[in-house]
Amino acid sequence: MEQIKITEVGPRDGLQNEKTILSTQDKFEFVSRLVESGSKNIELTSFVRKDRIPQMGDATELAALVLPKFQNQVQFSCLTPNAKGYEGAKEAGFSEVAVFTATSETFTKKNINMTIQESLDFFKPIFTEAKSDGIKVRGYISTVIACPYEGKIKPEQTLEIAERLLDAGAYEISLGETIGVAVPMEVESLLEVLLKKIPTSYLAGHFHDTYGMAVANIKQALSMGIRSFDSSAGGLGGCPYAKGAAGNVATEDLVYFLHKEGYDTGIRLDSLIKASQFMEERIGRKLTSRTYVAMKNVD
Repeated sequence: MEQIKITEVGPRDGLQNEKTILSTQDKFEFVSRLVESGSKNIELTSFVRKDRIPQMGDATELAALVLPKFQNQVQFSCLTPNAKGYEGAKEAGFSEVAVFTATSETFTKKNINMTIQESLDFFKPIFTEAKSDGIKVRGYISTVIACPYEGKIKPEQTLEIAERLLDAGAYEISLGETIGVAVPMEVESLLEVLLKKIPTSYLAGHFHDTYGMAVANIKQALSMGIRSFDSSAGGLGGCPYAKGAAGNVATEDLVYFLHKEGYDTGIRLDSLIKASQFMEERIGRKLTSRTYVAMKNVD
């Protein structure tokens, strides 16, 4: 069976937007269960100011627990919004980091208080240092199809930013459908433009499920050759700048779909359910993954 890469973003992108701030030990237990389920690519945390995003305030402590135990089994990554964050990630022992920008000037300004150009300039030292240090850099682009402030985004805007990140040294570009409003036709229009210039091996899909379209959009991306997707256990997460935006596509829903379609993910769905069940108990709210809800009480 053909292998699909799944990057589990629950520990960072998922928990970052949860109101409940979990203990480092609970996060470690969550990650341990994800590793047990077969996850091979996990976005662990973000090196940001604790006063800005307190949910990620224990990045160094969490890395000290997780990396020594699991780094030989799993490719862990973390978000590094600036050079200081990169140094923190490097000192913690990460071999992969991620940087993020968006196609929308308004969204970028509200999210990281920079213009798109300023964000790209800001990342240059990270790419330079990472190349010297032998650390891989992944690039995130938010609002690739629509923005909560600027509306519809032209595919050419995404192409320009993706090419600049790849030229800087990114090994993969995660295409963020941040507010979850897209339908397959729009995904097709975006990829038709990108794939004229960028091979599929450099692209990943990052779909949110606000209108329940994430799996349909993934199917469209698959049909056009994309073989890498981001997802979050239980559907944790959401976009704080888009009212009503749901979380990332649930890893359970993605894995169920891919396995039924005849692809291999290396992830055991029954073990993944247990990881999400643990999280549901800790954050004190019900998770929304359809597959999770259907399977969690099945013996």
